[in-house]
Amino acid sequence: MLRRHVAGLGIGLSATLFWAQTAPAAELSFATPGAAEDLSDRLRTASALAANARSTEVQTQLAAALADYRTLIQVLYDAGYFAPEISIKLDGREAATIDLLAQPKAINQITIRVAPGRKFTFGTARMAPLPPETPEQPLALPEDFAPGRPATTGILQAAVTAGVKAWDEAGHPKAALGRQDISANARTAKLDARLTLAPGPRLRLGQLRLEAEGSRVRPEAVQRIAGFETGATYHPDLISQAASRLRRTGTFSAVSFRQAETPNADGSLDFVATLKDQPRRRITAGVELSSTEAASLSLGWMHRNLFGGAERLKLDLSLDGIGDSDLNTTFAARLDQPAALGPDENLFYLAELQDLNEEHYSATQAYGAIGLRRTISKRSFVEAAVGLSQIQADDAFGSGRDFTYIAGRLRGERDLRDVKNNPTSGYYLNGTLIPFIGLKGGANGLQLNLDGRAYRSLGRDNRLVLAGRLQGGSVIGPELEQVAPTLLFFSGGAGTVRGQQFQSLGIPVGTNTAGGRSFLAASAELRGRLNDRLWLVGFYDAGLVGRNELPSSNSESHAGYGLGVRYDVTGIGPLRLDLAVPAGDGLSDLQFYIGIGQAF
Repeated sequence: MLRRHVAGLGIGLSATLFWAQTAPAAELSFATPGAAEDLSDRLRTASALAANARSTEVQTQLAAALADYRTLIQVLYDAGYFAPEISIKLDGREAATIDLLAQPKAINQITIRVAPGRKFTFGTARMAPLPPETPEQPLALPEDFAPGRPATTGILQAAVTAGVKAWDEAGHPKAALGRQDISANARTAKLDARLTLAPGPRLRLGQLRLEAEGSRVRPEAVQRIAGFETGATYHPDLISQAASRLRRTGTFSAVSFRQAETPNADGSLDFVATLKDQPRRRITAGVELSSTEAASLSLGWMHRNLFGGAERLKLDLSLDGIGDSDLNTTFAARLDQPAALGPDENLFYLAELQDLNEEHYSATQAYGAIGLRRTISKRSFVEAAVGLSQIQADDAFGSGRDFTYIAGRLRGERDLRDVKNNPTSGYYLNGTLIPFIGLKGGANGLQLNLDGRAYRSLGRDNRLVLAGRLQGGSVIGPELEQVAPTLLFFSGGAGTVRGQQFQSLGIPVGTNTAGGRSFLAASAELRGRLNDRLWLVGFYDAGLVGRNELPSSNSESHAGYGLGVRYDVTGIGPLRLDLAVPAGDGLSDLQFYIGIGQAF
């Protein structure tokens, strides 16, 4: 019966001429004897005829009935039932037997009966040939592809995918399923599967050919950035790495690689890269408001392909304290040259000018540097730079103090957050070492900065998220008065301890306040999702600043706590409002903070 229904389906799909007729809505009967409730629900949901039972068009109902034979069989095969009985009757006539050129004028009764039968297990489950297993390349066939285990089409497909992948990783990019011998025994409810793979030849990487219509990036620059290893034994990771390097530049909106149809006579295989450029220029802006730091405005302009080699120039202007008498201005420029010293090594050039009017000091600073950035993985990088810093400052130790430093910078980052601007799991680590040599006005020393963040979902569907942050810093070597104030640490404000005045915590020096040589801050947030867009957040922050290289019991400390709300905006991230008070002071000094993105 099943074979006749499938044949009827083939006839139905080949017909192209129907004429529409209308009729009263038909009565539907849908029975699944012997099926579990979840399987019955899946069958009914998958049925196009059940979905169109109320239609008054005979053509629509008949087409849905013919399509249902294949659809329902696929659902049953996917669930492990390989000897089902399916009957679809329209006014008592099997749909597969109805002459499509003499279809009825109306359909009053639809009867669908699906008997799944017994669930099958594997009698035989074999796949050959397979590549030799090595510690670097262990075989990972599905555990359920074995005699006695439940048999489904999903497991068969997973087994074929795993086998082809194993050959692909062994250097055989043209591996495919060669032949399959699958038979079902309805009497024993056994499925015998014998799968034969065709691995094809082991190949080397040939040439990388480019399809980049309209791209403004020079072809030789694309080749250099991709680092395509012509002549190396093929491995899919080599292709993935080449594509990732191109995406990492930020110049391309789309990057895809595909194999050439046939290998070359010399045993190599060419690949074709299809590239599409991003808009060359981009403008960004951000605003933050707080009751203690007035308003902050940041503007950015970026060129993604400055000289035709995917060079990226980024200009940033930030204004802090807008509306206050003490305005901080920072202008920074950075030029990145991809693959300057190798596929994963970028050269970069930095220039920065700052006019700072902070709570306890003012300073004018100029900094220029050249550096190298090495990408370790999609989630990790390190970069090192060396440059010259010129600072003129007024602080707790005097006015008109001049400092000139040769300063290095070694920075590393590892980002395993699931979503950068609104994470619910994972962690983030960032560390910076800044050795400095005082050429004028200051002593030699080393500044360390650490920033660690972790996130964990506590409830179902990420509705409750625990987030924590730990920040630390230290200046090793000089005493407080021997170092520029821009290298010392303060605490208080949105980035450290909410509820406390901005940079309110430092080291008393007479009637003034200086930054500390050590810093430690901890923050904890419990974020609860109220609906798809709205979150409620409770938080507690604490910080301390010490006179010595390491925090101690004598270090100055403070804390704050409060509540916040987040509203997710598609394409932007969460809008943030935090209300906080200093710990121990009640509600007498309420502070508020408004911005884009989570606090950390």
